[in-house]
Amino acid sequence: MSKRKFIFGVAGLILFLALQFIPGSKQSNPPVIKERTLQASLTPPSHIDSLLRRSCMDCHSNETRWPWYSRVAPLSWGLASDVTRARKTLNFSEWTRQAGRRPGIALGYLTAMCAGVKGGRMPPAKYIMLHPSARLSASDRDALCAWTAIAQAPKTAFRQ
Repeated sequence: MSKRKFIFGVAGLILFLALQFIPGSKQSNPPVIKERTLQASLTPPSHIDSLLRRSCMDCHSNETRWPWYSRVAPLSWGLASDVTRARKTLNFSEWTRQAGRRPGIALGYLTAMCAGVKGGRMPPAKYIMLHPSARLSASDRDALCAWTAIAQAPKTAFRQ
């Protein structure tokens, strides 16, 4: 190994270690109040609930499972940012305060959920790369879209 490669390697290691001392976003999960959740409002069948938990809720809920690499900078910064952005967009744990607070808004979110999975935008490829079990099959996508269509029926789309 050349002296130059060694110096760059040591400098890289020192930089990596120094990054660990820079405070990033705190990774936490706000409390889940059952009555506010999508599951309490729309009562999805067990196979849909399982699909949502497997492929969506790590980012789109207050029930994020923070993996070991969520504590390693700079990965932790990007992960915390992604989860924060996902929760702001759609948070299943805050359904009655966010997406489901009015029937029209709930219908829009349910339609967008179907479009996101049908279009392959959700779950994102970088998430699937680290969580292969989150990959949705064609039948998973069809089942989710069928459920969102049923959930949009006037009597079930919104409960106070």
